[in-house]
Amino acid sequence: MELNLTAKQFRRLLDMAYIGNWILNSTRGDDRFADYDEVESLLFAKAREQGMGVLAEDWQGEVVPSRAFTEGGIHEAIMEYENNVFFEILAEDLARRDMEDASIDENDYDELTRRIDDYMAEFEQHGTDNILIDADLP
Repeated sequence: MELNLTAKQFRRLLDMAYIGNWILNSTRGDDRFADYDEVESLLFAKAREQGMGVLAEDWQGEVVPSRAFTEGGIHEAIMEYENNVFFEILAEDLARRDMEDASIDENDYDELTRRIDDYMAEFEQHGTDNILIDADLP
């Protein structure tokens, strides 16, 4: 297979491959999807061949993203995504809880959306500062 990319496009592909592999494998411990690690390794080996050696290093016999790559801002992008997803999931879960986890159809979709928007506005203004747990619950 041949794929023609500019250096900038290839650099973006490295970012996307790393982010995708991070999402798939970062929480899996030893039960990683090895085929995704393999593709990531192939791409970073290719980066080295294309004069982007600073982005790749060897670790336990594999080519992996270098420390310079992983500390170059990619994790800030991942963290921003994770924060957004966290708040969106939390807002929807709380809104559904408030609606007693009823099945949502076109009749109450607007209500669900309104509640989600209210929670999102709260999180945007205060984060999780106003979320409290009653420690005296059984």
